[in-house]
Amino acid sequence: MTTQEPPQTLSVSQLNGLAKQLLEDCFAQVNVTGELSTLSRPSSGHWYFTLKDDRAQIRCAFFKGRNARVNFSPEPGQQVNVRGKVSLYEGRGDYQLIVDSMQPAGAGALALAFEQLKQELMAAGWFDAANKKPLPDTIRHIAVVTSPTGAAIHDILSVLQRRWPSMQISVLPVLVQGEHAAQQIANALLQANIWYSQGRKDFDVILVSRGGGSLED
Repeated sequence: MTTQEPPQTLSVSQLNGLAKQLLEDCFAQVNVTGELSTLSRPSSGHWYFTLKDDRAQIRCAFFKGRNARVNFSPEPGQQVNVRGKVSLYEGRGDYQLIVDSMQPAGAGALALAFEQLKQELMAAGWFDAANKKPLPDTIRHIAVVTSPTGAAIHDILSVLQRRWPSMQISVLPVLVQGEHAAQQIANALLQANIWYSQGRKDFDVILVSRGGGSLED
């Protein structure tokens, strides 16, 4: 008859640490859909909320930096799709979803995000006529911020060269779709203004353009 070794005795901290590792290994990336509930946005910039359906709920944490990329204003009661990893807060033994991205769910999700962004920009006065600068009477040099390989640049160059053959054109190449497009366009606008302020380029106007494409782009 053999004598079995007694099972290892774990401290609470050790148990929670092992459980956290197991959860993160098994659920390193999951997509979850549910209804937003108890959304909190403290001054730290992090978001804390509950995601629920009609049978269960899970606590979620969406940290500053990650949530800055959300392009709509989430509100309790909205259906959302989130991506993240399952983890465990060892101090309390609570398991939670650490969110990396969030999108509105269901029909009209893109329209909702677009409308919320439009209302935000309107409230900031970006569309007010009083904040718009008039175009110069004479345009000699134009900066074009667009994709160097897309359909838009060919149309722009064709029209400008046909109607104003003496126009000087400088193309600032950027991506016009995908997650890096917005930052590249912003960087190009900043660079154009730096060159102008330094006297290196005498741009009269800057044209930001893209061709067609799907609504999702």
